[in-house]
Amino acid sequence: MRADLLWTLFIIFVPMSLLAVGGGASILAPIHHQMVEVHGWLTQREFIDVFAISRAAPGPGSIMVTLIGWKIAGWPGAISASLGIFAPSSLLCYGVAKAWNRARGSRIHTALEQGLVPLAAGLMIAGAIAIIRASDTGPLGWAVAATSTSVMMWRSVHPLIVLTAGGVLYTAIALALGLS
Repeated sequence: MRADLLWTLFIIFVPMSLLAVGGGASILAPIHHQMVEVHGWLTQREFIDVFAISRAAPGPGSIMVTLIGWKIAGWPGAISASLGIFAPSSLLCYGVAKAWNRARGSRIHTALEQGLVPLAAGLMIAGAIAIIRASDTGPLGWAVAATSTSVMMWRSVHPLIVLTAGGVLYTAIALALGLS
């Protein structure tokens, strides 16, 4: 295994680790950009497949990075990518938690909490758009995604029910329109 490939995988995921405000969904867009568009290590289809597997598997959504590393460079790639995505943010979290607890209740603490909410939401929206674009489902896919999002925002429905209903809806309409 080429050491430069493992190092590149690690280096790509270190800054993303520090940007993953709100979880793995917030860095889907940059992951897609690096893996598919910049390096060409994954095709659009492979990216969507890895995304789907990571969402079906138990554990954090960032496990997708481990799968990407494994696909690109086997077990050494999985380890390198995992260290890149998990180690920096874990170390930063440890340090910030100590300072955060000391500042609890202060104006700066409240301002930072309120400021991070729209940042996390924006990063997650960018990730969702990257996934929809990569899936290449056209206007019908966008419509089903918007409908599913609306249902999740305004009703307390289990995500698996919405996922299943969205898949069935998309399939039924695509078959009726002869899109597949």
